[in-house]
Amino acid sequence: MGTSTRWKGPSGDQWSSAARRLARWREDSRNADQRLEEIAADHLRALHETLRADRSAFGLYDTACAAGERLAGALGSLATEGAESTDVLVARLVSEVGGDGGTLADAAVRRGVAAAVRDVRDRHPEMADAIDGGASGSGFAWDILCDLYQVFFADMVGEFLRSVVAEQVKLAVPVLIATDPEGRIADWVAEKVVDLVPNPCEESVEATGSAQALETAQLVVGAVEDPSAALPKIAELLVPRAVGKVLGLITEEITGEEGAAA
Repeated sequence: MGTSTRWKGPSGDQWSSAARRLARWREDSRNADQRLEEIAADHLRALHETLRADRSAFGLYDTACAAGERLAGALGSLATEGAESTDVLVARLVSEVGGDGGTLADAAVRRGVAAAVRDVRDRHPEMADAIDGGASGSGFAWDILCDLYQVFFADMVGEFLRSVVAEQVKLAVPVLIATDPEGRIADWVAEKVVDLVPNPCEESVEATGSAQALETAQLVVGAVEDPSAALPKIAELLVPRAVGKVLGLITEEITGEEGAAA
């Protein structure tokens, strides 16, 4: 994606259909919230079908896997080190996990990291203790870090679709800019896919290969004895599964209902 060429968004019938439904949506219309959720589901299905047809589409799969591995590697140090502020933590993780790539997928990862930190802080008021105590070296509890791992993958997908929808708004329906449909769609998508992401603290991994099963079993035992050493490795092993699920490559019904016809 060159710097001088504006990205026109993804192409294909499903994407076009979702964009048309968005163009007809109005915040003051009847059942506006329900219709926007259906539009969000349309966009998520379009993304999943695109990636099932071509895993390399948008570079999203490889980028998400690489970022997930970097996040897994950062968990151990986060368990022992706090942060001086939420902004400091966000900046650190954006740098460590997001990399410096210039693609739309890279940008979605960086925004996903930032969103995940803030979302997890909302879930865990006690996270403030580790942040406020950052100067004294107090780290984050593992339940917080495992939630951060889960929420990151969900927010990354939401942020990617936020960019898609924002471009559709600019191109087709500039009147909607004030209503922030892209933000609401991103939030809905993240909420729908987050529970698909395996939690390293809870996961015993149903491995198909005996060698992997043995390795995982050893790691699970090790996690009880030394979480800071074992859980990052478990998180790394779970990355392909996490990415596969949120990107629709490991299929599972996630919308809870079929989107209504346009």
